Amino acid sequence: MKKTTFKTVDEYISVQSPVQQAGLKQLRKTVQKAVPEAEELISYQMPAYKFHGILLYFAAYSSHFGFYAMPEAIIRFKDKLKTYKTSKGTIQFPVGKPLPLSLISEIVKFRVKENLDRTAMKEQEKKKKTVKQ
Repeated sequence: MKKTTFKTVDEYISVQSPVQQAGLKQLRKTVQKAVPEAEELISYQMPAYKFHGILLYFAAYSSHFGFYAMPEAIIRFKDKLKTYKTSKGTIQFPVGKPLPLSLISEIVKFRVKENLDRTAMKEQEKKKKTVKQ
């Protein structure tokens, strides 16, 4: 990968190898299908999606795709992620192997619910503070 400052996801994808481009396009399409209203952006020089806060990031590496879905998602889907390398907030999908698109979609939808729940709680807290004053 030559370019290190990206303005769009298209730019990010365009500098990857053909096999990485294919995987990134699948990831992108899966996320967009799961949450069409999400905003696509570059954050930390990676593709990211935002809907009531950051949903997730993903990136291409030489041997894997990093899928950064936040810690709660890793915990929630740990049984379905047993065949993949994971850490606190990251899942590694091997390059050159089929991506688990239905699982990725489930994770994205889980993250949407997490963000919506967090937004609703913040609104409730705001209302409580307003009523107390």
